[in-house]
Amino acid sequence: MRYDAVVVGAGPNGLAAAIELARAGCSVVVIEGEATVGGGLRSAALTREGFVHDVCSAIHPLAVASPFFSSLPLGEHGLHWVYPPAALAHPFDDGHAAVATTSVDATAATLGAGGESYAALMRPLIAAWPALRDELLAPLHVPRHPFALARFGFLGLRSAAGLVRSRLDGERARAFFAGLAAHSMLAMEQVGSAAFGLVLGLTAHAIGWPLPRGGAQSLADALAAYLRSLGGEIITDTRVASLADLPPARAVLCDVTPRQLVRLAGSSLPDGYRLALTRYRYGPAAYKVDWAMGDRIPWTAEACVQAATVHLGATWDEIAASERAAAGGAHAERPFVLLAQPSLFDTTRAPSGRHTVWAYCHVPLGSTVDMTDRIERQIERFAPGFRERILARHVLSPADLERHNPNLVDGDINGGTADLGQLFLRPTARTYRTPVKGLYLCSASTPPGGGVHGMCGYFAARAALRDMKAVGSRQ
Repeated sequence: MRYDAVVVGAGPNGLAAAIELARAGCSVVVIEGEATVGGGLRSAALTREGFVHDVCSAIHPLAVASPFFSSLPLGEHGLHWVYPPAALAHPFDDGHAAVATTSVDATAATLGAGGESYAALMRPLIAAWPALRDELLAPLHVPRHPFALARFGFLGLRSAAGLVRSRLDGERARAFFAGLAAHSMLAMEQVGSAAFGLVLGLTAHAIGWPLPRGGAQSLADALAAYLRSLGGEIITDTRVASLADLPPARAVLCDVTPRQLVRLAGSSLPDGYRLALTRYRYGPAAYKVDWAMGDRIPWTAEACVQAATVHLGATWDEIAASERAAAGGAHAERPFVLLAQPSLFDTTRAPSGRHTVWAYCHVPLGSTVDMTDRIERQIERFAPGFRERILARHVLSPADLERHNPNLVDGDINGGTADLGQLFLRPTARTYRTPVKGLYLCSASTPPGGGVHGMCGYFAARAALRDMKAVGSRQ
């Protein structure tokens, strides 16, 4: 059968691309190598039967912020968002915790002496959020709101270390911002790391950090169900070894990273473009642990039970050292740990009275070092007795993550490093298009980069539709 478009990979971007093409009236088929759709949006009983764990992503503020996902009727296809009372908590060694809510003033009150400096930094950006949302989750373009974007760029296009030194007072405020910026997987001294902290702080205050009821798989399943309602097809359990294996189509969109595209396309790619793809940079990686728990985590700071997301790193220096180590090829003794406790707010995740916990730290690309004990010691530091409540654990090393999802190259969960050299023009200046007619990239290795928002797939689909229309007008 001939299709208008074939999409390789049923991750959030592949599904987003297929939906946008189907909404435009195209016949579309998605081919997925795994038994289920989702890519980074999969859930499974990793520890014990009845405990639902998210294999990769767990908390999804960018999915709710996404201009594309928010335009889809996913609620009609089984998606239900759960909003904890707080977006995130950040405990300190003195038994207190910073807590981020939709009130920046209430958040500032938990940050001690630096609270007002944090609020002063975030208030103008929060006011501009409706304009900034569409500007930030997009490739390079002529902005519709240039003044709002310029204000953000003045702050964001610098290092987190530089922003903290110039704008934030107090150790709590600085450590809190470090936890936000560390999601970038960049060293805090790298230019551009501040932007990630600002965006995540903005989403915490503007919309919250929700989770899908039933697990991340629920979001993937809702996207798949909506695609099928539009007439799109999905074929799972079918690994594509070469683009030559695909059915005929006017366009092929690949939800893969540059390394996989080189393997799929082979000699059909011009030498110069293939060389540019092989120079694309990945890393750092993630080392992830899931636990089945006999009870909830016994946090010293009780405020931590208000949030599904908890950042573990007591000071700016500690978090900065952890991220600097991962970026430089070393392993921190006290790694910054990102933890999710979804079963506090979603009872479908575990048997009654039991809980699921998910956590990871950053490590060098392709690391083979076992970080389980270091991660658990960090949790135990802020929640004495944590280990006594563990029923079972499941570890995903960088190699394990790649086995679950080939797009997580050597454990890189961001589709490639997101420093300034690869933030706007990724993987090359062609972004979604390739030199091969009708062949496109639609993964997190294209703008605006990593995160469950589907915008990479959406923009790739728009590029393909424009090209198909241009060809049609010439015929």
